[in-house]
Amino acid sequence: MNRRTLLGGLFAAASVPALSSCASGITSLDSQGSTSGGSGSSKGGVTIGTANFTENQVLGYLYAAVLGAAGVKTTVRPNLGTREILIPALKGGDIDLLPEYQGALLHYLAPKATATEEGEMQNALALALPAGLQVLPYGMAEDSDAFAVTQETAKKYGLTSLADLRKQNGRLVIGAAPEVKKREVGVIGLKDVYGVEFKEFKSLDSSGPLVKGALKKGDVDVANLFTTDTDIVANDWVVLSDPKNLIPGQHVVPLIADRKADSTVRKALAGLGNVLTTKDLTELNRQVDKDKKDPEDVANAYAEQQGLTRRA
Repeated sequence: MNRRTLLGGLFAAASVPALSSCASGITSLDSQGSTSGGSGSSKGGVTIGTANFTENQVLGYLYAAVLGAAGVKTTVRPNLGTREILIPALKGGDIDLLPEYQGALLHYLAPKATATEEGEMQNALALALPAGLQVLPYGMAEDSDAFAVTQETAKKYGLTSLADLRKQNGRLVIGAAPEVKKREVGVIGLKDVYGVEFKEFKSLDSSGPLVKGALKKGDVDVANLFTTDTDIVANDWVVLSDPKNLIPGQHVVPLIADRKADSTVRKALAGLGNVLTTKDLTELNRQVDKDKKDPEDVANAYAEQQGLTRRA
């Protein structure tokens, strides 16, 4: 799944409202990155799209659960694909809302952006987003990209950080989702920031069974995974550190079309963001991937357990 300029020079001139936070998470319901001031309407319902990996599907169904409890009719279109598909769908009206991740979204929109702190990234996103889209307050939960190797590979090549990969240029095979080959938080950034060059790139999936199976079998030496993936700990894999901060923070953040961003939607999603933690998200992923539970059932059970579906 994580991570970090022309935008930097614009921060001083930008009048983007700052986030207010507390120990329980992000509480501000002010518009962030929107010129509409929340003047949209969810009365006709909200269509939620999700990316093609477990966690994003769970988040999509969590959005549906809390919005439904707030009286908003929802439709979930899960597993639509990558950002390259989802963002045009959002702009074009095929979907209205999707769960996103701060750093990854920022690098997609502005590949050379340098912001790494959560508030700075929120401001940078506000400036980088296409007209008609906005990010709502980010929540406590975070899921970053990680580049992992097995214990055996780490010992064989002396790997503890991404910087160490350069010593093995031309020898190692990396496995990841196809889009990682062309992303800044991926092959391009690893070369630009760390000087890393791989022997081969294998197109697999996003922290899924293909890339994890390839890592276990030794078909790839390095795998792009998500930090909330429970298989990292279960298999004692080594997550390579990122001393140069290639990978930005990845707090979960709702990305929504202005046309649907009314106060009902904003309040419901902020409520979820204040409750859902990284630990919770990791556990929900485990229930789907390991226990083979349905993502919608897992999301609904969590929302009910946390009191998020109780009508006021």
